[in-house]
Amino acid sequence: MKNLSGMMKQAQQMQEKMQELQESLGNEQVTGNAGGGMVQVTMTGKGEMAGMSIDPKLVDPNDASVLEDLVTAAVNDAKHKVDQHYQQKMQELTGGMDLPAGFKFPGM
Repeated sequence: MKNLSGMMKQAQQMQEKMQELQESLGNEQVTGNAGGGMVQVTMTGKGEMAGMSIDPKLVDPNDASVLEDLVTAAVNDAKHKVDQHYQQKMQELTGGMDLPAGFKFPGM
């Protein structure tokens, strides 16, 4: 029973650390770029879009498709960076414990 008690305590500590991580990720920001930085998208560490910057030179009412493509690319770049950031934080939190690919704790 002593071993079970220790495991329960570790699980409780892990849950508390996960809560802290979730809160901190909401305050962190990652920026994705496209078009050599002409389009920038900023997301929180939770993957919520926080802002966007578009170089005015890209705004052409006769050719919106270029701008649309660059916005899409910038969002995808930012999302990729958020995913990498999340994985890094999880590695730090779990001490390198091998979790299944794509595993996310509830609320993430």
